[in-house]
Amino acid sequence: MSSRTRPHRWPDRLKSVAPAPLRHLAGHELRVLVSLVMWAARRRHGVNAAAGERAFGHARGQAAIMYGLTFVCVVEAFGMAVLLRDYPTAHAVMLFIDVYSVILMIGIHAASVTRPHVLSPDALRVRQGAHRDLRIPLSLVDAVRAERLFTHEPADGVLALPVASTTSLTLTLIEPVTAVGLLGKGREVTTVRLQADEPEALYEALRRRLVARASPSQAGAN
Repeated sequence: MSSRTRPHRWPDRLKSVAPAPLRHLAGHELRVLVSLVMWAARRRHGVNAAAGERAFGHARGQAAIMYGLTFVCVVEAFGMAVLLRDYPTAHAVMLFIDVYSVILMIGIHAASVTRPHVLSPDALRVRQGAHRDLRIPLSLVDAVRAERLFTHEPADGVLALPVASTTSLTLTLIEPVTAVGLLGKGREVTTVRLQADEPEALYEALRRRLVARASPSQAGAN
């Protein structure tokens, strides 16, 4: 077998060794860690202003909660370090776990900050940190409503992306789109509920894009 073909077989080998849920979970953690670097560099993922794309943040509502949980993790790490100071091996293991937990906690918030919703001329990319990333063509959007919801019961065909248990916009689709979860499982959805830091701005921008797309087709029909 030629050496040139061997690198192309590594993805297949990885698939045979690691189950799909494990690969998706590892990919999620990698995106979280990359988001930390992007946050420090004040960069955003997947936003091309030159192509007419606009970013709409969705992390503001969870900031206090995430910082509070991070503080709790730091306090716990300090407490465990004191309790296990006479047990070097256990101390080293718990220190690694606690430090990594703190990094992940900060990274989860960083992912929400650096991965905003993105409105382009032909699609709305809705995201929930590094956990969800769904591109919705504007041609499939039937209606958009500004409505603040604080409870989200599981329902067939409905994808809720709350932040601090809140969503502020609801999209109704003409046709279903496939939403992929944390472990790689996809499901068809026709209603998407999402949160935005400035829901009025996203609502108006989305409405203008939808009207602009509908106007040429209406003119052609007349």
